[in-house]
Amino acid sequence: MNVEKKVIANLNKCYSVAPLTYGGKKHFLVAAEKVDRCILFDEEGKEEDTVWEEPGGVMSMVYVPGTDGQFLATHKFYSPNDSKEAKIVVVTPDGAGKWDVQTLVNLPFVHRFDIVTRNNTRYLIACALKSDHEYKDDWRTPGKVYAAVLPDDLSTFDEQHPLELEVIKENMLKNHGYYKVMDNGIETSIISSDNGVFQFVPPASKGEKWTITQLIDAPASDAVLVDFDEDGEKELAVLAPFHGPAIRIYKKIAGSYQKVYEYEKSAEFTHAIFGGMLCGQPSLVVGHRKGERNLLCFTYNKDNAAYQCEILDKDCGPANVYHYVKDGKDILVSTNREIDEIAMYTLTK
Repeated sequence: MNVEKKVIANLNKCYSVAPLTYGGKKHFLVAAEKVDRCILFDEEGKEEDTVWEEPGGVMSMVYVPGTDGQFLATHKFYSPNDSKEAKIVVVTPDGAGKWDVQTLVNLPFVHRFDIVTRNNTRYLIACALKSDHEYKDDWRTPGKVYAAVLPDDLSTFDEQHPLELEVIKENMLKNHGYYKVMDNGIETSIISSDNGVFQFVPPASKGEKWTITQLIDAPASDAVLVDFDEDGEKELAVLAPFHGPAIRIYKKIAGSYQKVYEYEKSAEFTHAIFGGMLCGQPSLVVGHRKGERNLLCFTYNKDNAAYQCEILDKDCGPANVYHYVKDGKDILVSTNREIDEIAMYTLTK
């Protein structure tokens, strides 16, 4: 695979990256983990605007479907040890170059969240890493998964009028990983914790319960479903355990997921993850933030029936990656947190 790298900006502890449709065009956002700004880029990687200067602490950002530039974001999650004041905010462009930021809900320790849609109903699903904290590395109170129907009009919510959330799963120790996966035509959520990897399926109708299925019970930091061998059934790619060094792939055999591959090297502090088509082949992209700090790509070689790994970049320390296709070319945007670098990789066969 040919890799062309371009550094498009530098941002202190750059972390979150997400797509945004704004002004009738595709863009992407990058925001900082610590106190720093959120930047709007066009698809070429050119900086267009600063959405906010602070407070930072942005773990996730999600475009609100069907809007012109409105999105949700976490604020004030600075680390697992400093996230009691974390919240989800609604960010709306005013059409005159400014961005209005209002609180959607205060949710301490909220790390990942998303909007999933089923049968024209939008749901917010939010994952709290833990539920309380008294001292450094305090993991005594496991996190939870919350959900709510997300109304079309978000202008009524603010600090005094928050969105009401329902707890749909408790006792999620180190509730870190999230990935949206289309499965049987339905948007589902793959959520990872020390308790294992779970698939959350939104209700078919308002008022019904979420369907929650445990895929594996081994501790995991992040996971995604990808049909690597293209046999019609998705494999489960897992980073394990919490921020851990292992990259594993599980295949469903006789109804349960069995490990069929593990990367031979230790990838310390695995974090960035993408699963999907890359240059016409089902792929897994993983970035790790300690040790060699590489950006890796895993694929399945049908000729020798084996998984293989390719290094896309070295010593960059990715926190998160975002993939899109432009002019027939695959592009990865990586927030290389450990070197304060926002990088764009154009990949070709």
